[in-house]
Amino acid sequence: MENPLEYYKTCAPMTDPAAYASALRELPRDIAELCEIIQGLVIHRDMAPFAYDVTFSEERRNDAHIRPLADILTRIRALEDHPITIARERQKRFAGVCRHFSLMLCGILRERGIPARARCGFGAYFNQGKFEDHWVCEYWNANQSRWIMVDAQLDAVQKRLFKPDFDTLDVPHDRFIIAGDAWQMCRSGRADPDRFGLSHVPGLKGMWFIAGNVLRDLASLNRAEMLPWDVWGLVPKDDASWLDDKSLLDRVAALTIAGDDAFAQVRATYEGDDRLRVPPVVFNVLLNAPEKVSV
Repeated sequence: MENPLEYYKTCAPMTDPAAYASALRELPRDIAELCEIIQGLVIHRDMAPFAYDVTFSEERRNDAHIRPLADILTRIRALEDHPITIARERQKRFAGVCRHFSLMLCGILRERGIPARARCGFGAYFNQGKFEDHWVCEYWNANQSRWIMVDAQLDAVQKRLFKPDFDTLDVPHDRFIIAGDAWQMCRSGRADPDRFGLSHVPGLKGMWFIAGNVLRDLASLNRAEMLPWDVWGLVPKDDASWLDDKSLLDRVAALTIAGDDAFAQVRATYEGDDRLRVPPVVFNVLLNAPEKVSV
């Protein structure tokens, strides 16, 4: 049986740094310093205009479709050929989204031998009363013997803008809602599913949207960290493609939040069901096209 801590400290195709492995191993081990380095390389493409006074061309915005860490680092070096420890000017940063910040921290930590995994869910700290689609990185703190969630995206600019009332290097579970928790909250009537999604985009909310994040989180727990708009198998493309039978999703949601005791079931459930496992070709909803992936 695989050991979860060993499993999550090993890179897979999405987090494999390839030629950049030695550069990542030379980075500091301090989590705050690593987040600052990432924030100097990546900027959130959708926040860039209003938070950073930066406007990207459509070509630059499309960098957010890059999935693997090695390709992200290659693009970063192509934009400006400096060591990754040097912060770029805002216009020269990789135009990504929350998933890219989380993937980068996850990959760096794994390369340093620290168990880490990207988590898909919802942030309660961007828009009061709403739970916005978001990703964080979760790493194993050996000194405290616990998993700790880190929001690698929230730099000084975003902290002034969103005023988080917690330590972004130790995000509480009631501030970042893991997708499985969101599913259970809404299924039991404890929360309104229409408060979960992307509040600035019409139609991107509700149970179908939460379900998509549950399945992306399951994939991420199996080291297949997909884009927020990737669709495959049971992942619904929109509300019209929603399933009537939600019992499997009930089970998957429960497994994703059950902790390491459920690790073997998380692996077996994912690997044993073609509807859940990421295939060699997924559908990119934003580009409206199938794309090959390596998982």
